[in-house]
Amino acid sequence: MSNKQVPNDVPMMSITRGIKYNFDNVEAQPPDLQCGDRDAVSTKEKLKGTLLSISFWNKMFVIACVIAVSLDPLFLYIPIIDEEEKCLAEDKELRTRALILRSLTDVTFVVNIIYHVCTAINAAYKEHKGKKSELASGWEFLKVSAAVIILFAKLVAGKLAWRSTLTSILAVFPMPQLLLVFVFFKMRGRGYLQGRKILNVFLLAQYLPRIYRIYLSSQKLRQTTGIWAKALFNFFLYILASHVLGAFWYFFSIQRETSCWHWACVFNSTDVEGCMSTLYCEVHNTAARNVTFLNQFCRISAEENAKAPSDFGIFLDSLKNGITGNIPFGKKLSYSFWWGLRNLSNFGTNLETSTYVWENCFAVFISIIGLLLFLYLLGNVQTFMSMEIQRRETQRWEIQRREDERNKIQLKEKYSGWMDRNELPDDLKKKIMKNIEQKLEENKDTDPKNLMSILPTHTQMRLKRFLGLKLLKKVPKLARMDKRVLKMMCDNLKPVMHDEGTEVLQMGDPLNSMLLITEGTLLTYKTTSDDCHIATENAKTGSISSSPSMGTLDKGDCYGAEELIQWVTQKKDLGQLPGSSFNVKCDSKVEGFVLKAKHLRSVVSKNENRWKIGISKSRPQHILGLCAESWSESPVLAETWSA
Repeated sequence: MSNKQVPNDVPMMSITRGIKYNFDNVEAQPPDLQCGDRDAVSTKEKLKGTLLSISFWNKMFVIACVIAVSLDPLFLYIPIIDEEEKCLAEDKELRTRALILRSLTDVTFVVNIIYHVCTAINAAYKEHKGKKSELASGWEFLKVSAAVIILFAKLVAGKLAWRSTLTSILAVFPMPQLLLVFVFFKMRGRGYLQGRKILNVFLLAQYLPRIYRIYLSSQKLRQTTGIWAKALFNFFLYILASHVLGAFWYFFSIQRETSCWHWACVFNSTDVEGCMSTLYCEVHNTAARNVTFLNQFCRISAEENAKAPSDFGIFLDSLKNGITGNIPFGKKLSYSFWWGLRNLSNFGTNLETSTYVWENCFAVFISIIGLLLFLYLLGNVQTFMSMEIQRRETQRWEIQRREDERNKIQLKEKYSGWMDRNELPDDLKKKIMKNIEQKLEENKDTDPKNLMSILPTHTQMRLKRFLGLKLLKKVPKLARMDKRVLKMMCDNLKPVMHDEGTEVLQMGDPLNSMLLITEGTLLTYKTTSDDCHIATENAKTGSISSSPSMGTLDKGDCYGAEELIQWVTQKKDLGQLPGSSFNVKCDSKVEGFVLKAKHLRSVVSKNENRWKIGISKSRPQHILGLCAESWSESPVLAETWSA
């Protein structure tokens, strides 16, 4: 190894990107990252990018909003009824849990509010100062005038997303905590019924900003999530609505029975406020309290064929089954949820209401909500189905496009190789490739198996003349034919293609055309009794022998040319066409041109003098001398020529 020192002024870099290599302190160099370390760094970067992405936090905020709405109904289950003592109590354990869970979810809304305010302040600061929003470490607060503060406040107000911010403020307002924990159990006196109606209105209104908050966030969520995630989200909204309606049904059931107690006190007691104060389990005196009139006036179950004094309507089911009593919360929640889901699904058609106005309003509300949710889900299902169909169509179109592109490339390569094998001139190659590309771009009905079908007429004519002249000049009787006659013959050539194993001609069939081969191999053979005997003997012994009557025709050869030339020279009719001396079968895929007998006769009739001169110039000895090499390999052509 060389001991040359590296100059000090040459900065060397380690494999670790961005860190200069120090020759004086090799041990202190940071180790190069191995494959596992690089994967760990990549995973950390991806995780960091995900946590900092806005779409990720939009999803998290939507989930938090849904959880918050699903937790709010827990406050409606806090009141319970003691049927034996006819008093209203509260589930203190559930109250504590509901307050803690609600406080945790409110943190999300507070963070969202702070985020919107900070975003507005940064945007206003950029516009006001024309600098970056990030404050430098040496920032100093200067004394500013009131006018500047007011101007900056207006900029912040203009940049603030008021709709989202106000919705979050209203959603985070502790309405259930205040109304159900502190107000509901303090309501007394003659104004109890009116106060209860106002309380119900505020409880229902609490859900409006929260649901609208979910709607605003879900609009952004739809742009970044898949179809199935959207479908599950919409289905969960249906389940959530059932949960909320079931909780309100439970809460209204308790209110309906306590309202009955209130009317019982009005009709059976002179001290209404004193009577109402004894309806709370924590303050009444059980020894001095008479609940007989409550049992009679607010009787839940009546004898058969007897009408109860009080009609509880759609709330009778929860009161009869003891759902409003002090039972495990799981049973209470599941039964109320099932009631909400069942009536929401059938649009409340099975509800048997009383004549109470607010009860009927609640039943109508259930029907409307059920119908709207059904239409919403149905519309989303149709949307999802159309999106899925469109996605599949897009995929199918993309696959088809790629397949077409691949076929086009293969087709170009195929024709390019074919032109190279036939030694076409460069200018003709360019014209043909230009026409091929043009036809493929137009995506018209092109036949990839036939080059002639996608070429214009003048290019077809030039191609046929280039290939046909070489093939026709190999025919001995046409070797010295006038070029104008040969060009006319080329113009009448028709492209033909035969698959492997195709029987082209059978021995004795009339030769109505001559075949010029440009690609592939033909087998020619005779079927005689001797050939059949030899084939039978070979089959018995398992040996293979070639027959002198069999031969092959390859690229550049032709079949039937000599017979048709002799026929047209003798000016015979089409009914006197010569017969094929051999069976002709494709040993491989064969491409070439055919010249019909009628077209050959038409060319000869137009050029009789040139034809006669060309035929007379073609002498057998001269032609055989020129083509001895190619014709000696084909016994079929040799036999035909000798004939």
